[in-house]
Amino acid sequence: MSIVIETGNVVTSRVDPAAHPYTSDYSGLIQRVKDAGLLKRRPRYYAVLSSILAVLLAITVAAMVLMGTSWWAVALAPILAIVLTQFAFLAHELAHKAVFASGTANDTWGRIIANLVVGISYSWWMNKHSRHHANPNTVGKDPDIDSAVVVFHEEKAPTTTGLQRAIVKRQGWLFFPLLTLEGLNLHIQGFKSAFSRGKVDRRGSEIAMLFARHITLFGVVFWFMPWGVGSVFLVTQLAIFGVYMGGSFAPNHKGMPIIPAGEKVDFLRRQVMTSRNITGGPGMDVAMGGLNYQVEHHLFPNMPRPALAKAARMVKEYCQERSIVYVETTLMKSYGIVVRYLNRVGIGARDPFDCPTAQVAGR
Repeated sequence: MSIVIETGNVVTSRVDPAAHPYTSDYSGLIQRVKDAGLLKRRPRYYAVLSSILAVLLAITVAAMVLMGTSWWAVALAPILAIVLTQFAFLAHELAHKAVFASGTANDTWGRIIANLVVGISYSWWMNKHSRHHANPNTVGKDPDIDSAVVVFHEEKAPTTTGLQRAIVKRQGWLFFPLLTLEGLNLHIQGFKSAFSRGKVDRRGSEIAMLFARHITLFGVVFWFMPWGVGSVFLVTQLAIFGVYMGGSFAPNHKGMPIIPAGEKVDFLRRQVMTSRNITGGPGMDVAMGGLNYQVEHHLFPNMPRPALAKAARMVKEYCQERSIVYVETTLMKSYGIVVRYLNRVGIGARDPFDCPTAQVAGR
């Protein structure tokens, strides 16, 4: 399989799946990680993190109540969006069983935080995200590259029609503006999943918590704020929440290799070569909730956040020993890669006369 990775320069790596047994290289890596104690739970870290987030949420809600009649209350919308996104990061780690030793405790608290605090269906997220982790960037298997709006692989672009085709033509430039709608989409998908005919784990509790969460938010906003202020507050909060969520997840895989349907690649190379790390130090660790260590997160989904930085150094060295491409870059450069990649994919949706060169040649 020929893979092209764009990190400012273009690197081509050729992989022969038959030459790499599915788990042998990975088993050597995970043994090093276990020996270093990097999979041990960090309950104190998560207790402090949860307490800080709970206090910030309480202060934000109190400020919303006190400032509700003033347009200055809208300034609290970005703060609420940031706090809720941080809670989403925590729910993500709970879903991966990275917080508690007990699977039941992780599942219970993950469900509570996702549904009751963030307003996203835990069952829907688990189903979608588990499929992504099993087959990242794999055509026909990874739901994260099977969008109804943006197209992530070139074969699909020419098949788009109507509004989607119009968007895909310039989807790189439109990607971040579209993320302003992602917060609303996440909430809608939560309710659609909860009321779907398919199997939903703990459907009753999911529905109850989702309704309780949204009724509480709307109640606080419109009880203490005039309709105009409240409406602007909610739109602002949803837009920033969507951009923050999308801006944290998009750099991790978009613009990385796409694995064709039916292609077999061993576990270590599949996870490493489809993922991108974001550099930036401790500040970036906080801002992205550990998602900046996407390579390590995919290799060890249940690894606690504080261990990821040390694991990254080990994984990078291990990959260098085996000539496996390990990609890391800055956040801004990753966004540039994403925009260029999406625009390149979108070329397939353009008519010949969308191209200025073609227009000149046709005269």
